[in-house]
Order: sequence, then C-alpha cells, then structure tokens
Amino acid sequence: MSKSIKILGTGCSKCQSMTGVVKEVISENNIDATIEKIEDVMEIMKYNVMATPALVIDDVITIKGRIPSKEEVLALLN
Repeated sequence: MSKSIKILGTGCSKCQSMTGVVKEVISENNIDATIEKIEDVMEIMKYNVMATPALVIDDVITIKGRIPSKEEVLALLN
C-alpha cells in the first residue's frame, strides 16, 4: 500500500533539506510513496504545526521543527 507523505514548510533551506532526505530514503529503499510539498501557510496551519519543516505520514504528524536522519525516516516509513 502506498504511503502518503506530506512535507509542510514554506520553502526554507531546512524544508528543502527534509524533502531531500525523504526522497533519498524512498528511492534507496524502493518504498511506494507519494510526496506532497505543502508551502501554503494557511494549509500548514490546518495541521496545527507551529515549527517547520514538518513531516506528515499517512495524515499523522511524525516530525516537526527539525531535519530527520535517513534512518529515522526509514523507521517511520516501515
């Protein structure tokens, strides 16, 4: 079953770094997932997230306010 991944952030360097980490983990491990980047502040507010970047996997906020390691992202996706 495909994972639904959303990266919440306004496009800052931290947000771009998180996107890169998530994309690397998905491609290196052949994980079936769709990535959606949400940069609209009003949309981000719907998740009640005050610190970006934030990682949402299958509509559950898993990380906020920091860049995760590749190992951490892999553990969250498995």
